[in-house]
Formats: sequence, structure tokens, C-alpha cells
Amino acid sequence: MPRVHLAARAHERFFGLMGRASLESGAGLWLSPCRSIHTWFMRFAIDVIFMDRSGTVLRIARAVRPWRLVWAPWGTHSVLEVAAGWLPQDALRTGDRAEIG
Repeated sequence: MPRVHLAARAHERFFGLMGRASLESGAGLWLSPCRSIHTWFMRFAIDVIFMDRSGTVLRIARAVRPWRLVWAPWGTHSVLEVAAGWLPQDALRTGDRAEIG
């Protein structure tokens, strides 16, 4: 599991990964609560995992490039952002339960 920073405050969630040159492999940003994400002002692509309150994966958006807006599926409560390609294709699927913390 990645080393995760929790972004719980509104300004932490809004600014997220903006302005960073990259996100090191094995690191992630957990946005909670969160219902959608944007990649404005970002310089790199990310993989995005949308989860409900129990940590069940609702959707995985892979290789989201800068300057995009991604709407979360209904029921999303939190989002985990990791470097694009860090998460192997078969490591996590919709319906799996992710534990962060």
C-alpha cells in the first residue's frame, strides 16, 4: 500500500497535488471527504481510486492527465490519488475493499 497523506481540510483537498513536479512511486494523496477531482495546474498524470464510506472501490480512473475534471460515481466518499501506472492493472478492482490508515 502507498504512503498516504490525508487531505481532510477544504484547502488541502482543493490544492491537492497542484504545483508538484511529480508524485513519488508508492506515495498517495487521500482526499476525504471528496466527490470529484480535478487535475488543473498539475504536471503529471495520476491514477484515481473512488471509494464509498466503507472503503469499497466504486471506480478506478487510470492515467488521468493534467487539466481534466473527473466526476465520481454516486456514493463516493473519498478518493485516493497515486502516480499513474503505480497501481498494477490487477491489483485492485471495482468492488474490492481498500483499507487506508
